[in-house]
Amino acid sequence: MVQESDIPNLNYLKACLREAFRLHPVVPFNPPHVSSNDTMVANYFIPKGSHVLLSRHGLGKNPKVWSEPHKFIPERHQKSDGSMLVLSEPDLKFVSFGTGRRGCPAVILGSTMTVMLLARLIHAFSWSAPPNLSSINTLKSDKGGMLVEPLVLEAKPRLASELYYN
Repeated sequence: MVQESDIPNLNYLKACLREAFRLHPVVPFNPPHVSSNDTMVANYFIPKGSHVLLSRHGLGKNPKVWSEPHKFIPERHQKSDGSMLVLSEPDLKFVSFGTGRRGCPAVILGSTMTVMLLARLIHAFSWSAPPNLSSINTLKSDKGGMLVEPLVLEAKPRLASELYYN
């Protein structure tokens, strides 16, 4: 069974998670902020007192930042030197756990739990679409970013039964 000590070696899995966070952010917008000073962001003037929202959907699918922004391409997150990946995005090309003073205080715990959960689900089960389903629809509703249809998959255990119970 995958252990926490395996996480440094799971860079492709982390690249898949980063790509999932980029394409499917947990929430569509960051909480609103109020500009405390007049400022310029990307050549846009933002007057003091303006309410500012960051679209996580727009950020993760920005064609100026991402080539083929609507395609799932985990390899785009891998480092050429093979060094360890983290789930948070330091360059703010997408937002997974928030950032700055109001960022997630449990980013390390959340990252560890997310990697462990997905690694164990992939390791312990074979996944497939139900026999009566010809395709899986991952289109999102325009009402809150939820999937248009429920995501239904079949999980079949592939390890010895005693490994599933501790």
